[in-house]
Amino acid sequence: MIEKKEEYLQKKIEEETKKARANAVSNKAVATAALKRRKVTEQELDRLAGSRLQLEMQVNTLESANLNAETMAAMKKASDALKVIHGNLTMDKVDSTMNAVNEQRELANEIAETLANPIYAGVDVDELKAELDELQQDELNNRLNEADHVPVHLPPGSVRAPEETTRTAVEDDEETQLKELQAALAM
Repeated sequence: MIEKKEEYLQKKIEEETKKARANAVSNKAVATAALKRRKVTEQELDRLAGSRLQLEMQVNTLESANLNAETMAAMKKASDALKVIHGNLTMDKVDSTMNAVNEQRELANEIAETLANPIYAGVDVDELKAELDELQQDELNNRLNEADHVPVHLPPGSVRAPEETTRTAVEDDEETQLKELQAALAM
């Protein structure tokens, strides 16, 4: 409606300007009256433009208020949704749950550590090593005793002194036993 009124006033201003030009030389009174009407019409057009600006500002304010109202409604819905989600949750319940989770994690770690330890973890390794050394020494002693009773076969034509023969046999037997022991320890 304001736009139509502005168009009408604009046409009226143009008509009054034409009348004033047409009568400027021939009839100054008519020209002056046309200029006065044009001036009044221009003031009316300015007031109308001011009103239009005020209405546009009101429209913007209403749109902004509507947007604010929608935003608030959305925020309220979000708040209500959070209340539903959190339900009966309290910090005490959260702390209690977290403590229970931590206890279960610690229990799982203890179980994992227990399963990772070897079955013989309770056995004293130094004691086992000492017992093994004792068994090896006993075995070497037994072999040495058996070596004392083994006859030494010499190739025909070679003669050795009995003391030298025994020492050589014992040294050979000790070397053999040492190699066997090294092989056994390497396993």
